[in-house]
Amino acid sequence: MTRVLKAGRKGPKSGQVKSVVVLLHGYGADGADLLGLADPLGDHLPDTLFIAPDAPETCAASPFGRQWFPIPRFDGSTEAQASAGLEAAAQDLNAFLDGIMEETGLPASAMAVIGFSQGTMMTLQVTPRRAAPVAAVVGFSGRLLRPELLAADVVSRPPVLLCHGDADEVVPFASMAEAGQALIDAGFEVYAHVEKGTGHGIAPDGLSAALGFLKAHLPK
Repeated sequence: MTRVLKAGRKGPKSGQVKSVVVLLHGYGADGADLLGLADPLGDHLPDTLFIAPDAPETCAASPFGRQWFPIPRFDGSTEAQASAGLEAAAQDLNAFLDGIMEETGLPASAMAVIGFSQGTMMTLQVTPRRAAPVAAVVGFSGRLLRPELLAADVVSRPPVLLCHGDADEVVPFASMAEAGQALIDAGFEVYAHVEKGTGHGIAPDGLSAALGFLKAHLPK
């Protein structure tokens, strides 16, 4: 049984919903942590609804935050628990995305998914395995989990932009190249943006790259 994800949202500045951007937060944060991106992005995407769900679990290492799944090196969980958590959260997120499309009446081609850190891991886990490709995927400061399974599991291939700070102290910068290569090998169209001098975060230049990518792939 899937868990219902609570979510914050900011409506389109035009008042008309023609596209949706889903924002997936990182480990120990919550949806509000990324919903602020709707302000700078929404100025240039006036017909876009922004939705930022909270991950389904209280974070084991930060009880005031949320987690998509446990991370052994942070919270002492086992690899089996982390794997089971990932699978459960993927089902939750799939149901959430289906619900957004049903609510808005929009097709997958009018939806983009942006992830940060663990939210990127969820994005890259879920979107390639959905029946219909979303319009665009943007991953900040994340990893592709279980890359060896991707080629066999892939169902749809949305275009992907990976952004990563070259001074990231939490998720190694090399993770961007590793994810990119696995995605390319599986037939994806992949773009990358290096946030020079940036640690584990979203820099203005990375956000600008993401905006350009969204404008290129969301419905005009």
